Amino acid sequence: MLTNVLPPGSLPKRLEALAWSHPIYVRGTLSEGPAVAIVGSRAASGVGMERAHALARHLGERGVHVVSGGALGIDGAAHRGLLAAGGAGATTVVLGTGCDVAYPERHAPLFEQVLAAGGALVSRLEDGVQPRRGTFLSRNPLIAALADVVVVIEADARSGSLATARAARRYGRIVVAWPGSRGCELLLADGAAMVEHEGDVDAALAGEPRMRIQVLEPDVAAVRAALDQGARSTEAIVTLTRLPVRVVLRALARLS
Repeated sequence: MLTNVLPPGSLPKRLEALAWSHPIYVRGTLSEGPAVAIVGSRAASGVGMERAHALARHLGERGVHVVSGGALGIDGAAHRGLLAAGGAGATTVVLGTGCDVAYPERHAPLFEQVLAAGGALVSRLEDGVQPRRGTFLSRNPLIAALADVVVVIEADARSGSLATARAARRYGRIVVAWPGSRGCELLLADGAAMVEHEGDVDAALAGEPRMRIQVLEPDVAAVRAALDQGARSTEAIVTLTRLPVRVVLRALARLS
């Protein structure tokens, strides 16, 4: 299948509305209908992958498009869940390589299934570009831009999924997170909506995300603010908050 180049001016409506200035490369068909991005850790737990698969399948059965990054873990589970639905929905793989480069290699058959089912492979990169560390970070904004809602299923505190969530907020997308993992708890503490079952994502798509009511104690809130400012050690947090070490440690335990 040939790769098509879509320059600014002929991009999908979601990208044009953001004044997207970078051409994108596409194999297959991009959907203009309702779309949800499902992202998360490559080293995901079995439970996390089951959640991603079930949620994507539910969305596919409702005709909702699923966007993800094609990686191992949560991404792959989301793409497979959509394909298992066999419904009106399709799935888009946003690659960190050229559209003709399957990475990870073990997902080459999955990418062919995506195309055969009416989905798409999309990239900011020309054909032939091989995987490099920076190319995967640069694809995250495109994942967010192609969706109405971004769901983070499971992530650690430094996950690229959090970068996708930040991009989603810049673009005015709804961000929802599944409680439990460190990265998702950070998103929830920062105002993301919550998802614990399929109905929560349905509500987010309808513009009524489920918010978690969370009132932090003053000391915990102060430590949370220090972490947001970039403090990454107990000493740095103590310096910023002027709290005793024992109080900082107790607050960190509450936030873990």
